[in-house]
Amino acid sequence: MRALLFLASLGFVAAENGLDGWLRYAPLPCSGHCHSSLPSSIAVLNATETSPVYVAGTELQNGLKGVYGKHVKVSHTKCKSSSLVVGTLDQYREHCGPVHGVPELEEDGFWLNTKGKNVQIIGQNEKGALYGTFEYLSMLAQGNFTKVSYASNPAANIRWVNQWDNMDGSIERGFGGPSIFFEKNRTVEDLTRVREYARLLASVRINAVVINNVNANPIILTPENLDGVAQIADVFRPYGIQVGLSLNFASPQTFGGLSTFDPLDASVIEWWSKITAQIYERVPDMAGYLVKADSEGQPGPQTYNRTLADAANLFAKEVKPYGGIVMYRAFVYNQLDENVWTDDRAKAAVDFFKKLDGEFDDNVVIQIKYGPIDFQVREPASPLFANLPKTSMAIELQVTQEYLGQQSHLVYVAPLWKEIFDTDLRVDHKPSLVRDIMTGKRFNRKLGGSAAVVNVGTNTTWLGSHLSMSNLYAYGRLAWNPADDAEEVLKDWIRLTFGLDRKVVDTITRMSMESWPAYEQYSGNLGIQTLTDILYTHYGPNPASQDNNGWGQWTRADHTSIGMDRTVSNGTGYSGQYPEEVAAMYENIETTPDNLLLWFHHVNYTHRLKSGKTVIQHFYDAHYTGAETAQTFLTQWESLHGKIDTERFNHVRRFLDYQGGHSIVWRDAINDFYYNLSGIPDEAKRVGHHPWRIEAEDMKLQGYKAYDVTPFEMASGTVAVVTTSNTTAGIASTRIGFASGKYDLAVNYYDVYGGKAEWKVYLNDREVGQWVGNGEDTLSHTPSTLLDGHSASRVTFRNVKIHKGDTLKIVGKPDGNEPAPLDYVSLLPAGIVD
Repeated sequence: MRALLFLASLGFVAAENGLDGWLRYAPLPCSGHCHSSLPSSIAVLNATETSPVYVAGTELQNGLKGVYGKHVKVSHTKCKSSSLVVGTLDQYREHCGPVHGVPELEEDGFWLNTKGKNVQIIGQNEKGALYGTFEYLSMLAQGNFTKVSYASNPAANIRWVNQWDNMDGSIERGFGGPSIFFEKNRTVEDLTRVREYARLLASVRINAVVINNVNANPIILTPENLDGVAQIADVFRPYGIQVGLSLNFASPQTFGGLSTFDPLDASVIEWWSKITAQIYERVPDMAGYLVKADSEGQPGPQTYNRTLADAANLFAKEVKPYGGIVMYRAFVYNQLDENVWTDDRAKAAVDFFKKLDGEFDDNVVIQIKYGPIDFQVREPASPLFANLPKTSMAIELQVTQEYLGQQSHLVYVAPLWKEIFDTDLRVDHKPSLVRDIMTGKRFNRKLGGSAAVVNVGTNTTWLGSHLSMSNLYAYGRLAWNPADDAEEVLKDWIRLTFGLDRKVVDTITRMSMESWPAYEQYSGNLGIQTLTDILYTHYGPNPASQDNNGWGQWTRADHTSIGMDRTVSNGTGYSGQYPEEVAAMYENIETTPDNLLLWFHHVNYTHRLKSGKTVIQHFYDAHYTGAETAQTFLTQWESLHGKIDTERFNHVRRFLDYQGGHSIVWRDAINDFYYNLSGIPDEAKRVGHHPWRIEAEDMKLQGYKAYDVTPFEMASGTVAVVTTSNTTAGIASTRIGFASGKYDLAVNYYDVYGGKAEWKVYLNDREVGQWVGNGEDTLSHTPSTLLDGHSASRVTFRNVKIHKGDTLKIVGKPDGNEPAPLDYVSLLPAGIVD
């Protein structure tokens, strides 16, 4: 058990903006025994300032100074008299002599030994030495002086992140501000943020970063931009991180001026050979290429009836002499016809890639999303992992919460990943955990690992929200060892990010571990995927958007039934893509887990689950339960007042307050939609019944008018109100008929992109509160120009004293395209959620 130094109270807490992430090196109180446990000198066994070992020495010196206020001298020449030595195994032997007791180290591995007279941090290579340094500093920053001696080796050699940055500086699905790499179709001049990002990635043992969007712009290949890529690579290199590039498959034609981009055409091969040489001339250690082709409108080899292996091998042959690899995304599918019962996007990856197993060059890695659709709140593990025994694979995850609240909702995703990692696919009736397949262990492949979409931006929180950084930290830790425990990883992150106070650690742990189950409950459950708007922002609720389109994220919901029949016997045949034991489980409705029921089976709303509930009643109950859990996050966080610095405390408080309101938007939209579709009432009489609400359209309106919201379920009672002009304020007023007492006064409104409307709430002409529709500046999700589930929001004024007969008045001042929209007001007694 760790000997952790916990604080009884934090006292004064310095302001922080999140820029340092978990590498804060924040001061901890320390009695004399702490300093006696710290090194008195440091020997760094490489004096080259651009080497990871040199960087390790700098981190050690800064870390010890920041955490414990101790300045430790660093030497690059002496060894034996030093109390801490950091370097590679070879460097140690050269400068310090024989070393005893070091276990076998694999590439990038390290040995950390604090049991002897000296602290030894020895890496198999320089990256390993740096990783060991961050491990040691993590222990000290958590007040852990346990005497240890252990080796740590990576489970996989591919531990990449994919950025979706565009050359103009925007980021696809980026919720943390503009790019740290590009602006105005060029690489940025100031690379300070790139260096700070490199520290964060190295500290969790990421070894490569693809800096541009998989939907790649060919202008990344101009000489000027490649020079910029080289400068970025120079910043990452001292942290043991290689740079990779995404390629646009049609570049030889659209950028290079050729008449074709056929991967087997000699002129195309020559063109890519020259481009690759130009890149490696500038970046000799480039990690390789990431390729997205024949997917979502991106060009690919199918244009010329060539195979995906033809395409991948073209690039593999070009980068192989330089030691590079090709990450080829398995995200390939065609538009489908929902009227064809057997059409199923989930089958696409196996259909496209299984027949090519063994045809890919040995430096090609197929990058496979964890589920067969697209980063949903729950999917089964992709069956493609079980169908490529002769091909190297890596799992693709998403730190960016594209379908999971876009960092405006707290969703700790590591438990979701762990469920996928720990899935046993039973290939050839033998244990076949996904984590063993993706790392190469199960099929004895030399390459394997993981890649995650991590769309950091220039926001000081990096991802748009402080709490979302737990997902980046957890990704790095699990990329190194996917067998790690998600909750223990989380606790390390909390201590490093917010300090050692036990209440802080316990509270944020509880909130975070509850967050994914709660989000699944109020956004989509029973395996129905995330019921978000897939046609627009991928953020708010819109269950109808899932069907009647060619994107294939279908629910097949009608008036009597719901779910995809993916069985072999009667459906799309998807279940048959799994090995026999797993296929048999999913084929049988009785053995299919309820949390994946609607993924594999089409059933009536009245179908009984193993719990005894009907499907529709489970929907109603789950959405209420999930939203109720989300309400507790704010209360739990507020209990930490004074234990976390004011800037971060208020920032997180605003997000959790918003999430509580938006979870109710989700709850009502989904429940109203399926109640309207099925006609089956909620046994608890909650859906459609809101006794504490006052609909805006039922109030006395002056300068406001009723507005029919589309889709209908995105407004309470299907109707909202908007100002009659975009220049004149609107007034909505009513006499309160509720009993006198204290209430939380909640106003649901729409925060539409294109303006910053202002609202004020009055009781008998006494102002209760005011707010501005500026979510596009203060929140992290993609904004909406419409009155819909994306823009729907709530503001709450708490403990308002109200007398029966008081006049409630809301004045909305429009701005630009935002007509101060209002949906309803709730007056909530203590303990009532709504």
